[in-house]
Amino acid sequence: MFHIAAFYLFVQLENPRAVADALRTFCRERNIRGTVLIAPEGINGTIAGSQKGVDAVVEYLRADARFMNLEAKMATAESDPFYRLKVRLKKEIVTLGVGVVDTAGRTASRVPVGEWNALISDPDTVVIDTRNDYEVAIGTFAGAINPATGSFRDLPAWIDEHSELKGKRLAMFCTGGIRCEKATAYLLENGYNEVYQLEGGILKYLEAADEGSSLWNGECYVFDRRVSVGHGLVAGDLEVCPGCNHVIGDKQRQNGRYRRGICCHGCADDLTPERESRFEERQRQIELAELRGETHLGSVFEESR
Repeated sequence: MFHIAAFYLFVQLENPRAVADALRTFCRERNIRGTVLIAPEGINGTIAGSQKGVDAVVEYLRADARFMNLEAKMATAESDPFYRLKVRLKKEIVTLGVGVVDTAGRTASRVPVGEWNALISDPDTVVIDTRNDYEVAIGTFAGAINPATGSFRDLPAWIDEHSELKGKRLAMFCTGGIRCEKATAYLLENGYNEVYQLEGGILKYLEAADEGSSLWNGECYVFDRRVSVGHGLVAGDLEVCPGCNHVIGDKQRQNGRYRRGICCHGCADDLTPERESRFEERQRQIELAELRGETHLGSVFEESR
C-alpha cells in the first residue's frame, strides 16, 4: 500500500532554491517519490511512499514557520503513483502567466464541501471549472461552464472575453484548490467582487461528500499514474495516450485503432514512423518488466506528461 499526500501553499519564499535542495535530500533519505514545485510564490506537490515517510515529509514542512499552515490531502494506492522524485524550481507553482498575483494576500472565500451543493445549485451562481479541457472531459460538476482551455495560462484570456461575468456571483473549482485560488485572486484584483472557491478542491469533495447527494459527474483527472479517481478517492480504470495525452477508457480501447502504449484512434493518423517505433519499443520493455515483476521507468505517463 502506498500513501499519497497532495499539498500546496502560497507563501513568499526569498530563497526557493535552498528550500528545494533541503526538501529533495529529506525526501530521498525516506524513499519518497513524486513531484514538488517550488517558486517565490510558494510550494505545490504530490508525493507518495510509506505512511511513515509521507507523514515525516509533511511534518518536516510544517516545522518550517513559513509552511506551518500547509494542508495535505491524503489518499492511498495499491501501486506507486510515481516512478521517481522530482523537486523543481519554477517561476510560478501554477502558471497563470499574467505577472505577479498576490494570492497569499488575497483570494476568494472558501466554501466547505458541506455548503458547496447549495451554492452551485442556486440559479444566480455561475459555476466555472478552471481546469483544462482534457480534464473536464472525464468529469465535472453538474451545470459547470467549461472554458475549454488547453492550459491554465489560457484562463485570463477567456475571462477577458466574457466581461458579462463581472457583477455576477462566481463559484470556481479545480482539482486540489491551487488553480482556483490563484484564479480567484486574479479576478479580485481585476474588479470582481462576489467570487467563491471550493475549499480543498474536487479531491476534498470526492473524499468527504455523500455520494448519494453528490453533484459530481464522472471521474477526476489526477497528475500521476492513477490517472483518475472517483468518490472515496478510489482510482479509476483509465490511461493516458502517449501520442496525444487524451484519456482512454473502455470505450476508446474497443476502437480497432487503439494500440496500448502507442496510440488511440484520435491520433493514429498523426503517428510518425519514428514515434511509432519508439513507442513500440518502450511498450515492449514495459511488458517485459511487468513479466519480471518490475517497474519500467520509461512509463507512458511519465513521458506523455
